[in-house]
Amino acid sequence: MVADSARAMPRRGLVAGPDFEFFLRRYFTPAEVAQHNRPEDLWVSYLGSVYDLTPLAQEYKGKGRALGQGQGVRPSPNPALKIRKHIDPLTGTLRYRTPWGRFLHVPPQLPRSDWANDFGKPWWQGSRYEVGRLSAKTRNIRIINTLTSQEHMLEVGALESMWEILHRYLPYNAHAASYTWKYEGKNLNMDYTLEQNGIRDEDEEFDCLSMDSAPYTPAILLYFNDDLTEL
Repeated sequence: MVADSARAMPRRGLVAGPDFEFFLRRYFTPAEVAQHNRPEDLWVSYLGSVYDLTPLAQEYKGKGRALGQGQGVRPSPNPALKIRKHIDPLTGTLRYRTPWGRFLHVPPQLPRSDWANDFGKPWWQGSRYEVGRLSAKTRNIRIINTLTSQEHMLEVGALESMWEILHRYLPYNAHAASYTWKYEGKNLNMDYTLEQNGIRDEDEEFDCLSMDSAPYTPAILLYFNDDLTEL
């Protein structure tokens, strides 16, 4: 579940695991993608993948192409992209004026002599802009630090390993890998997902019963290992 490049010899005391200096998460939630919604920080999701199109937004800034920021790809009315409107000569309706194409690297609907296709591979092919996968299903979990009694709620991808969840938790506790992670008294396998660790996703059952699942959010307990090495 963890990339080989992150399996280097751990540099933190007593705790075995990936080197987080090189660790890369595989999944991002829709809420995380939606946070990157500006031309200078532009992510989109497309066919299950997440792309960082910030370089493209800067390259084509002011040229009238729509990129669709912070979500699934679609035309964006954000004035920062300088997309103007005009009366479409074919339909007589008010439309966004995108003389270089409605979408970047997608040909216009009708044949045109001024549309260039010499850009090479379109942005959605290859891995140049891809940063990860979109989590089709997310879950909420509680993480409780038994040493400090601090509790945090996290939204995580259902297919994320516990190492990836730990990586999400680092902003709240830089020593998160210095703890033993447990659920119902059992040590969690950090290479496994929540489901593989026996932490079932019961949201659908609660929905069928018309019950609010929030009070029953699974709680993972962290027990300190006496290792203060900061990641």
